[in-house]
Amino acid sequence: MIEPADNAGCGEASGEGLTADELRTLFLFESLDDAQLARFVEHGHVERYPAATSIYEEGRPASCFYVLLSGTIALTRRVQGDEVEVSRTEQRGVYAGAMQAYLGDQVGQNYSSSLRAISDVELYAIPAKVLAKSLREWFPMATHLLEGMFVGMRANQTIVSERERLLALGSLSAGLTHELNNPAAAAVRATAVLRERVAGMRHKLAMIADGRLDGSRLHDLVELQEEAVKRAASAAPLSALATADAEDELSEWLDDHDVAGGWELASTLVTGGIDVRWLEQITGAVGGENLEAAIRWLTYTIETEQLMSEIDDAVTRVSALVAAAKQYSQIDRAPYQTVNVHDLLDATLTMMQAKIPGCIRTVKDYDRTVPPIPAYAAELNQVWTNLIDNALSAMKAEGGTLTLRTGHDADRIFVEVADTGPGIPAAIRPRIFEPFFTTKPVGEGTGLGLDISYRIIVNKHHGDIRVESEPGDTRFRVLLPIAPS
Repeated sequence: MIEPADNAGCGEASGEGLTADELRTLFLFESLDDAQLARFVEHGHVERYPAATSIYEEGRPASCFYVLLSGTIALTRRVQGDEVEVSRTEQRGVYAGAMQAYLGDQVGQNYSSSLRAISDVELYAIPAKVLAKSLREWFPMATHLLEGMFVGMRANQTIVSERERLLALGSLSAGLTHELNNPAAAAVRATAVLRERVAGMRHKLAMIADGRLDGSRLHDLVELQEEAVKRAASAAPLSALATADAEDELSEWLDDHDVAGGWELASTLVTGGIDVRWLEQITGAVGGENLEAAIRWLTYTIETEQLMSEIDDAVTRVSALVAAAKQYSQIDRAPYQTVNVHDLLDATLTMMQAKIPGCIRTVKDYDRTVPPIPAYAAELNQVWTNLIDNALSAMKAEGGTLTLRTGHDADRIFVEVADTGPGIPAAIRPRIFEPFFTTKPVGEGTGLGLDISYRIIVNKHHGDIRVESEPGDTRFRVLLPIAPS
């Protein structure tokens, strides 16, 4: 077990020091002149740590620069929730700690890794501020070059990250436009037909009520109209064979009663739940001489009801898509809020629906007992988008199943995005969260999707993201704390 060090960090001239000649035996200092060495002699000091001690922790404020004098040390980093050893050495003179001190306030001065004492060790400690001042004074050109390289790389990564977000937004916007166009076109089409049918209803009603029907018969016909509306609203869909038989039966009855174009009316009447027995009631209500006008009027009534239902479905679909877009973008909500991850996942799926090919089946395996969590909702949606998009890309050749799964893991919830694609080769699995690393063809990916996702989950939400992969089963698991950090 690694014990934390009980030390005061880089105290000014505290503890045992080294002479200039002793410092010059370390390769990092061998080219410095006496005046330069004197500064490190004045401000540096020796620190000793027993074996199995943590010297500093990843993410803590970087206050010290260390040079190894004796013993064995190891550098570790947190990777997907695990502590991974990235380097182990006993070479005298190697260094670690506040490596970016020369950048000053341009970057958060935190340790980028953890340093462990494997055996008893001796380190020469120099305060980060002393190192930063020395580098800037003594090596201004080299410092400017390093600074420019760091800032340039960070600026490039920011630009490409924004480009990644814009590409994702463009793709989702195109899909949303397509999804909105279908119900909107259906509503426009139904409205145009509805206008024609209402005009036909007025014409037929005028023929029926121009004096040829008495008030009692007209009242009976209106009651039949109301019943036709109810039948149309509650009619259960028939099988293709049953529909064909019912249409044939109605068409024959209409032909027998001299109603022109009976086969054309039969389709609408059957869809509205009308049968021969019900048509007999119309004959009794209006008489044979007004039968055709009455049947056509009632047919128009059924058609208008069906068209209004179609318009209602289309408008409801548009409303649902707009609601999903608002849920996805969180455009009218606070950045940090308590959210239901299922709502976010559903909104993301809706936005990405146009990108999911027919050969891929989507399965939702939600644990509805998962509690709401505090989170940056819009950024979580970006993570779901990246993970789902990668899963779809993995399966686009052969098809497969996309599974979204949620559940509990101690004091955290998890969201799992799984696919049945070929899997991630073990050789490249350690690199998938690296910036700009991608297995997609040139022009199809920037290699920042998983890097952005990792930073959103780990750095911003203090959660974790892990991957398990084998052919036919790849799972990205995102863990998020239930309580705010």
